[in-house]
Amino acid sequence: QVVVPRPDIDGREQILAVHMKKVPLAPDVDPRVIARGTPGFSGADLANLVNEAALLAARRGKRLVAMKEFEEAKDKVMMGTERKSMVMTEDEKKMTAYHEAGHAIVALNEPASDPIHKATIIPRGRALGMVMRLPERDNYSYHRDKMYANLAVSMGGRVAEEIVFGYDKVSSGASSDISYATNLARDMVTRWGMSDALGPLQYAEADEEVFLGYSVNRQKNMSNETAQAIDKEIRRVVEQGYERAKTVLTEHREDLETLARALLEYETLSGDEIKAVLKGEPIDRGGSSRPSIPTAGSSIPKARRKSQGLGGAAPAGA
Repeated sequence: QVVVPRPDIDGREQILAVHMKKVPLAPDVDPRVIARGTPGFSGADLANLVNEAALLAARRGKRLVAMKEFEEAKDKVMMGTERKSMVMTEDEKKMTAYHEAGHAIVALNEPASDPIHKATIIPRGRALGMVMRLPERDNYSYHRDKMYANLAVSMGGRVAEEIVFGYDKVSSGASSDISYATNLARDMVTRWGMSDALGPLQYAEADEEVFLGYSVNRQKNMSNETAQAIDKEIRRVVEQGYERAKTVLTEHREDLETLARALLEYETLSGDEIKAVLKGEPIDRGGSSRPSIPTAGSSIPKARRKSQGLGGAAPAGA
């Protein structure tokens, strides 16, 4: 197996500069800014990004490719194509707005969290909405505080739904968030020795290639008591993130309401626009007024509680 290393920020800037020579650029285009916002991109991903931006500019009849086209192309590559034709009811939009606002408010109040790049309630891919966070630099390892911050952020959407709409109105939209949090907590406990109760030991099997039924015949290397202790620790770690998110959103309930209203009005907000909204500053969108204020919590349709696992509704992702 050949592992191709992903270019760092300097490498991405150089690759972008090469591909950008093939298209006419507007003066506001900065390859460094684009390189910073594309961590983990391969050379092929960056080439695709430039092509998508050029196609967007051509469809709009523009002679030069501006930073706006690169931003939209980056969102398409990273988050999927916008499904503007998908019809969402006002109740669904409202639920999604508070869900994504919950993620964003927790992220803003977790010092170890990555900065928010963009929040949107426009459906992309399988998600009804999304909060995209981007690191300020390339990361090759993660610290404990960042892991706990990510757990809290992932729980922010579900907690926001419960705080605003009530226990019985919590939706299945947090399914991907719960999956992410559970997998992260499991790795913290079983692979990275982040549990004080279980110590710095590896309990998970190392990743090995499966062939000739090897995985079926693999011997169990832990007792039932240890397996139960692991399950208990995973649950504790996830619930700790849940409680942290609940504390943050309870303390910043007004910010949650303000940001949700702004998302309902503008549908997509950049990280800088989110900060401006929370400071009470206006957003220049060609004369758009300040967001109107809908009444929270009363118009979500009643749903029957299910005893089984989360349903198959498109997740409102983290």
